[in-house]
Amino acid sequence: MTRPEDASYAAMLGAAYVGVIFADGPRTLTQERAQVIVDGLPRRVSRVGVFGHQSPADIAQSAERLELDVVQLHGDPDTGAIADIRARWNGRVWAVQRVAGSELPTSTRDMFDVADAVVLDARVPGQLGGTGVALPWSDLARQLVPMRSRRARLVLAGGLKPENVADAIASLAPDVVDVSSGVEGAVGIKDHGRMRAFRDAVERTGTS
Repeated sequence: MTRPEDASYAAMLGAAYVGVIFADGPRTLTQERAQVIVDGLPRRVSRVGVFGHQSPADIAQSAERLELDVVQLHGDPDTGAIADIRARWNGRVWAVQRVAGSELPTSTRDMFDVADAVVLDARVPGQLGGTGVALPWSDLARQLVPMRSRRARLVLAGGLKPENVADAIASLAPDVVDVSSGVEGAVGIKDHGRMRAFRDAVERTGTS
């Protein structure tokens, strides 16, 4: 989210998580702007900070300052980085696995063992996320089967929008769906009609 009014509307629609971005990209916020957005959220909504290649110390410091519930790591994290953040901060750590083609990265199994959630997103050269590129959900489903019984929950990102989220849920049964560009009218500006349509599409699948 880049605007408080969009974050508030997401909360009104029943979003379980609202994120602010510190990774490099067109939706990157300053700490001060992010503070304004998260401060307006009801406490039932978990606050997520999306980070790129910042150090574990800087990530932990930002998470403490903003009272985040989750840090989402987009900088191809390894198990050591996750352990370092956990040593400095007591919230949940989500590890992004960026998928190129139809094969999961070899690190995905390890991430399911050590992270609180694994976020699947598309790997696009020069971009850490928010690309609007959808994943080949059916191709990934069989690879995920042996990992789903491990520690981490599955968060699905990558090109989700009102028109395709039901198909994505049917293919992968994720615990959480993560949308950004798929509900925008312009970069960083959420379209409230598309946000509502996305929520309605998810609810029709019977997913809470």
